[in-house]
Amino acid sequence: MNLNKVMLGGNLTKDIELRYTTGGKAVGNTGIAINKKYKSGEEWKDETTFVNLVVWGKQAEIMAEHLNKGSGVFVEGRIQTRTWEKDKVKHYATEVVVTEFQFIDKKKKESAQEDE
Repeated sequence: MNLNKVMLGGNLTKDIELRYTTGGKAVGNTGIAINKKYKSGEEWKDETTFVNLVVWGKQAEIMAEHLNKGSGVFVEGRIQTRTWEKDKVKHYATEVVVTEFQFIDKKKKESAQEDE
């Protein structure tokens, strides 16, 4: 059995770079930062993992319209590794191809807590 499914929640590292293929299909590229806080001895430490994201079609257009750098988002997708050769050197890029996403609006949560 093979399974390739990823679920991530974090903040976008940059605005979505939206472009269109020669066939007119939208494709967007961005990144997500996933923060982890952990205790090492008596000290709390932060660790951040950065993951590249690719999103296609209408979802790419919606994300580009409504999200920007720092926006909270939950994504589901699959891991993909691309290879290409440049100047006789082989390059690799591993990224998550987004199949579903949800907005995470921290500002609304913060303002709701302030009102309490």
